[in-house]
Amino acid sequence: MALWDKISNRGRVDDRRGTTGGGVAGLGLTGILLLMGVSYLLGGNPLDVLTQIDPASLEQSVSPEEAAQFAGADPYEVFASTVLGSLNDYWTTALANTATPYTEPTLVLFRGYTTSACSGANSAFGPHYCPLDATIYLDETFFAELETNLGAQGGDVAEAYVIAHEVGHHVQNITGKLDSSDSINIELMADCYAGAWAGSLKDRGIFELGEITEAMNAASAVGDDNIQKRTNGQIQPESWTHGSSEARVAALTKGYDTADFSKCN
Repeated sequence: MALWDKISNRGRVDDRRGTTGGGVAGLGLTGILLLMGVSYLLGGNPLDVLTQIDPASLEQSVSPEEAAQFAGADPYEVFASTVLGSLNDYWTTALANTATPYTEPTLVLFRGYTTSACSGANSAFGPHYCPLDATIYLDETFFAELETNLGAQGGDVAEAYVIAHEVGHHVQNITGKLDSSDSINIELMADCYAGAWAGSLKDRGIFELGEITEAMNAASAVGDDNIQKRTNGQIQPESWTHGSSEARVAALTKGYDTADFSKCN
């Protein structure tokens, strides 16, 4: 495990895991991947399928035991806040001499479903950034499913990469790059941004030897070709939205090797 306690800054985390709104109506990531596979085969956008899910059907009451489990700052909340704090430090410095100063995003931890300015956030979408409220939404149970269904190695550095990728979208939003029509370039840039942040930590003794491979493995797992192969057995580059496994790893590696976000444009 990375030595996150060497980071003193903490980001803004809104922990909603112990509040009403859990459970994805039994769908889970496995069901979502199947829906995505069907959508790809039909030549459609998988997000069009996911938006058919009625948010009201995702609302569930939370038991006192579940509420108590997330009371106070539990270890995952501290981890997420620490990673976000480190990212805030990096981007505040990186954008200090640019025309756009960095503003800190909020990270919402939730289970199943929660409200957002982007028509609600649910686990079906996985970790994502909403530009309308400058907020990252994360259901951390996604990572267990990612290992089981997409062959990711897992680990805290892999999870930190995902948070860094979403903060990358926040940076794109405040710098005006998120409006680009090329979704693949947007996603690969966010991967490179995540790598640049990780690269900035190389000399601080935070990552153990070889731990960055966790992030590389996660980037490979969420490549469009890997997702398509595992969901329907067919690879269709014309329907890609995030880039291939090879491209995502290459973008992350470029950022990590240079530790310079300007090399990602």
